[in-house]
Amino acid sequence: MLIDFLNEIIGEKARITDVEYLPNELSGEWDTDRKAVFDLYCKNSEGEYFIVEMQKASQINIVERSLFYSACSICNQAPKGKWDYKLKAVYLVAILDFVAFKEKETEEEYIEQVYLYRNRAKKKLSDKLNMIFVELPKFTKQLKELETNTDRWLYILKNLEKLTSRPAEVQGRMFEKLFEIAEIRKLTKKDKEAYKTSILEYDSIKTAMMLSREEGREEGRDEERTEVAKECFRNGIPIELISKITKLSIKQIKDLLKN
Repeated sequence: MLIDFLNEIIGEKARITDVEYLPNELSGEWDTDRKAVFDLYCKNSEGEYFIVEMQKASQINIVERSLFYSACSICNQAPKGKWDYKLKAVYLVAILDFVAFKEKETEEEYIEQVYLYRNRAKKKLSDKLNMIFVELPKFTKQLKELETNTDRWLYILKNLEKLTSRPAEVQGRMFEKLFEIAEIRKLTKKDKEAYKTSILEYDSIKTAMMLSREEGREEGRDEERTEVAKECFRNGIPIELISKITKLSIKQIKDLLKN
């Protein structure tokens, strides 16, 4: 989901195919230096770095903060000793629930891309420092107006807390997964623990069934159920649940486990 989102927001030049999550805290050279703590920090196989920040409350210093974070990621690339100053690109994506740029000519531009720029030549100075600001209040498209995946991502980010189900206009595997995660996040602590337990039990059952088939046990349904029961028990699944899975009685299962 992160790869899909970054490719949509950054654009074609990103072409991210993989990400490695990094510690989200960067320290300065000295203990007294200010630390940078990101919401999310990762890099791809090309060595490019991606910082993702989500800010709900309005901040008047969001641009300076973004510059500081980006600069920290650039400085952190410098190895000790001799260095050829070859940098990997840094992308900072700031998702804002407030308006940061209030000029009249930008009032309808909800994605603001910022680069180092040569004013006289009207050319980009470098592609190593990239900041993308997503101003959600400026995104006003309704469901029927969504045309691209970028539209769908921004609509969901802006409206997710108000939605009770996934809209028909928001299709695709990424969004199915996103809504599944959102549903889990709404569970109470007790229900979340029960959900995690059910997932572990399901995985154990699935593993047991696969092992049974892979090992070529084709001597009949009863023998297969026996092996599944034993494998389930080894994975810590309660006997009552094993009985429901295998259709064997609790007494039969207990007898099997004695052997």
